[in-house]
Amino acid sequence: MIRITKIFTFETAHVLYNYDGKCKNMHGHSYKLFVTVKGKPINDMENPKNGMVVDFGDIKSIVKSEIVDVWDHAVLLNALSPHKELGDELEQRGHKVIYCSFQPTCENMLYAIASKIKSKLPEGISLAYLKLHETENSYGEWFAEDNQ
Repeated sequence: MIRITKIFTFETAHVLYNYDGKCKNMHGHSYKLFVTVKGKPINDMENPKNGMVVDFGDIKSIVKSEIVDVWDHAVLLNALSPHKELGDELEQRGHKVIYCSFQPTCENMLYAIASKIKSKLPEGISLAYLKLHETENSYGEWFAEDNQ
């Protein structure tokens, strides 16, 4: 089994409802997402992907369409909280809003990312690990073995 990792960046704002610190205010981050998948390298001289677990381009396509293109330069907020009204106001003013069914913390974003990516991976390839940097010094990690 081999693990390969592709790194992505995106800019996203969020608002944490009922939080008791500075992050209760809308603010943004330059997120850095590490996506690690695992599988066995293809062993077929006739296959153009011979020697690869999966083409890095395929991982890029999945993560861009499911996460980066959706969340980049958007505001994430919990639609189950009173912040739904804030989101509606922002949308009316032309802003990109993503309504979550969860508090949009780094931790919960990892669960959402894992769910979206796992469902799109090719057969024989599995999601092994995610790391999401919210800042240079603060990040969360998701491990497949902890989430079976």
